[in-house]
Amino acid sequence: MMKKILIAACMIGTLASCTATERGTAIGAGSGAIIGGAVTNSWGGAAVGAVAGGLVGAAIGQSSERRGYCIYRDRYGRRYEARCR
Repeated sequence: MMKKILIAACMIGTLASCTATERGTAIGAGSGAIIGGAVTNSWGGAAVGAVAGGLVGAAIGQSSERRGYCIYRDRYGRRYEARCR
């Protein structure tokens, strides 16, 4: 049951993500949760795996984006890319 929930969450997170950093974070967190839960057979292990995987995935995703540019949101929630402040 736990694996099905984690797989569904991973798929939803991946589909909802837009930037490479967000995709990397979602994929890393989902993969880490699955691996952590399978190895330790506990929710705690899945949580630790999700955090660790999310951090690594974000770092990998961020390295593939344009250097010196960041993704911002305006007050209406729209995303735009501009030089980092």
